Amino acid sequence: MTNKQVEVEILGQPYRLVCAPADEAVLLKSAVLVDEKMRELSERSIRGADRLAVMAALAIASELLKLQQSVHHGEAFPVAEIQRTMQNMNQQIDTAIKQSNIEHSNTEQSNTAA
Repeated sequence: MTNKQVEVEILGQPYRLVCAPADEAVLLKSAVLVDEKMRELSERSIRGADRLAVMAALAIASELLKLQQSVHHGEAFPVAEIQRTMQNMNQQIDTAIKQSNIEHSNTEQSNTAA
């Protein structure tokens, strides 16, 4: 698979990054998150791009670790997403069963007519 070049902007600075096409959406969302966090920190009088980047990375890492801990302890399971996925899977199974029954019925009718 060929990698793709993606342009993002963080704090007004353009960056050209390379990623797999399947990862582009996540990379773009990540760049927006980093930009937002760095802008938030710059409003708190933190100066210097290097310092802002480190502080943003620490803040994001802290949020990630808190989320991982809560998931590990069973506190933050995406219940609605799991239910939605299960409903979709059940609908797909029902559709496949109905299609199978129709095909089976058509095959029996063909064999009976012959």
